[in-house]
Amino acid sequence: MTYTGNVSVGGPAQTREAPGLTITKVAVGPMDNNAYLLRCTNTGKLLLIDAANEPETLLGLIGDTPLATIVTTHRHGDHWQALEPLAKATGAETVAHVEDAPALPVAPSELVSHRDTIHVGDARLSIIHLRGHTPGSIALLYDGGGALADEPHLFTGDSLFPGGPGNTDHDATRFNSLITDLEERIFADLPDGTWVYPGHGGDTTIGAERPHVAEWRARGW
Repeated sequence: MTYTGNVSVGGPAQTREAPGLTITKVAVGPMDNNAYLLRCTNTGKLLLIDAANEPETLLGLIGDTPLATIVTTHRHGDHWQALEPLAKATGAETVAHVEDAPALPVAPSELVSHRDTIHVGDARLSIIHLRGHTPGSIALLYDGGGALADEPHLFTGDSLFPGGPGNTDHDATRFNSLITDLEERIFADLPDGTWVYPGHGGDTTIGAERPHVAEWRARGW
């Protein structure tokens, strides 16, 4: 199957290969959340981004390979309904930002902050703190140790989607915080070829979204 990033609840996962990393995307219900299973191609180590729901689906995706790590992108409940059962079933380490960790059902094994790094085998992921959707929302950037400088991979949780920033409940302070972080920490730093994997729905690229950033700020959401 050619990777498109368009997955649906109950449908098949989609997988793509990047240098050093295999990325598998699956959708789980009832909120149409995306979960991403990353596999280091050198070591076979696995990391899951957002144990959102349907633990049986996620365990089936993982298979017999031990799961090393579960990262939760933010504290909203639709992104961690399967966190506790998966952590218990796999013994995986759990990771979240320090500001969202107290709201999770499992105390994280590792707390992260902006510019920290975590590993899945030999592959390194950089943490980008994007404040606004929640206080501790994070994105994870994979650039292949520089090998993907022009086309890195960015997992944004609910902070960036095709068409705009994540929901800030029409709170002007939260929106300003999020759009500023997106401008300074995402659009100012990352190339147009960056592939964006959001917490719901289809994928996008930084290049596709960049022309609209000023429009988003002007509209206020």
